[in-house]
Amino acid sequence: MIDPHAPAPPGTPPPWGSPAPLPVRPGTGRFLVLACVFVCAACGLVYELELVALASYLIGDSVTQASVVLSVMVFAMGVGSLGAKRLRWHAAAGFAAVEAALALVGGCSAMALYAVFAWTGGWGGLWAAGPRCLLVAFSLAIGLLIGAEVPLLMELIQRIRRQDAGGAVADLFAADYVGALVGGLAFPFLLLPFLGQLTGTLLTGTVNVVAGGALVLGLFRRDLSGRARWTLLVANVTVLGLLASAAALVGDFERAARHAVYGADVRVALQTDVQEIVLTGGTRGRPLDLFLDGRLRVGGRDERRYHEALVHPALTGPHARVLILGGGDGMAAREVLRHPGVDRVDIVELDAGLVRLARHDPALSALNGHAYDDPHVHVFTADAFHWLREAPRSGYSGYDVVIADLPDPGITASTKLYSQEFYGLVRRALAPGGRLVVHAGPVQARPHAFWTVAATLRAAGLATTPYRVLGEDAGFTPGPDRSAGESRAPHDWGFILATAGSRGPPLRLPADGPRPRTLTDGGLRRDALPTPPAGLPPPSTLVHPRY
Repeated sequence: MIDPHAPAPPGTPPPWGSPAPLPVRPGTGRFLVLACVFVCAACGLVYELELVALASYLIGDSVTQASVVLSVMVFAMGVGSLGAKRLRWHAAAGFAAVEAALALVGGCSAMALYAVFAWTGGWGGLWAAGPRCLLVAFSLAIGLLIGAEVPLLMELIQRIRRQDAGGAVADLFAADYVGALVGGLAFPFLLLPFLGQLTGTLLTGTVNVVAGGALVLGLFRRDLSGRARWTLLVANVTVLGLLASAAALVGDFERAARHAVYGADVRVALQTDVQEIVLTGGTRGRPLDLFLDGRLRVGGRDERRYHEALVHPALTGPHARVLILGGGDGMAAREVLRHPGVDRVDIVELDAGLVRLARHDPALSALNGHAYDDPHVHVFTADAFHWLREAPRSGYSGYDVVIADLPDPGITASTKLYSQEFYGLVRRALAPGGRLVVHAGPVQARPHAFWTVAATLRAAGLATTPYRVLGEDAGFTPGPDRSAGESRAPHDWGFILATAGSRGPPLRLPADGPRPRTLTDGGLRRDALPTPPAGLPPPSTLVHPRY
């Protein structure tokens, strides 16, 4: 609660007392304080962005996680600013202690969050909420410490040379905002791609504690007693030692955590510009599993059932020109190329690293039938939404079949690829009578999302035929689905076949096509889904996403 203040009696000395005895000129001292403000602001924003990024990857739904982190952190900053008033008489020692604590808490936050997710996220029950609870706890703690910085820095800068409050606040916030800009740009363009989340955050903590300790022990050391100086020195060295030890163990920690999440059979793990890719198995007769950002994208035990159900019903009818949106693993292209009469297959995949892996990894390329070696296949590295907008100008249209092999609609990054606007662009790319098939997520576990896809397709002027097939792998995979708790619903995949017009396309297999290993016409008819009795939910648009 904000304390009421009465006017100070005449002659009352300011809380910062007489000017501090500095080892440098006052102008240089002010510059050093403002430089420290700049560094601390940059570090604080890196901690904030790191929590948002890691939570979005581990828990999913980036909008929700960003909202939680930002709102809790801003609230905590206000509380921290109020709490810092009690430290203003010992501003130098208080600021050094705050920076040491912030460096330790912020620097280790990513590693702690990942550890809880990896080792307890699959236990179910209350443990499944562990990453969410820890996210809130770190947001609160980091916000409290960041909020305490500015009031203490205000006291320190006034200790150098007394200045009117408005001018001092302007100087401090100018340095603070510029530092936040640098930290905000450094995280996605330098720290994340070159160091990764764990090492990048530990390095940020190191910079944080060095800046705070150097300012106090170098510039304001005469404000401290000898015992206080030694205490702060030992505390800072201890924090540096802990951060350095954690950085040295990052490689071993990542491997152990990855094995805890994916099992001990991890064969390939790489971070591309778009996502983390992990391959497990694929050798000595073990099934190959492909994980993208912690979600199972290709399960070797039943991937053929998924891809046959996705592709073969859509190729009933003309299929000379086929467009695959997503599908960088090459499995959908493998099924398309089994059909006679295919002249061209265009694949639009955002992640060039996934395509390279699908071309060159022996197990993955064998599983996709070396589809990328086929001369009929052409790959475009692009965002599917933007590619479709430019397709008519570039001469790419008139497709007989469009296959949307995309992540589940419940993932925030995929929401625009399940919008009414997106399906309007797909409809424009279809030839007269052309067909679109969409992977719309599990029906039993997420019926609202599935039927929202159906409603959105209809809103774009497409008639739909929904269906599903059951899978063999039990439960859901590591990643956001796992941290949310395991589903007891049957493991299935939902698909929607669509075409322009008033009547949905028939659900059957091509009479002149290859014989699928897992599908029959009778099975497809049984897998057709009637519209739910309650009707369809509202469609999803770019400005009003509903997944």
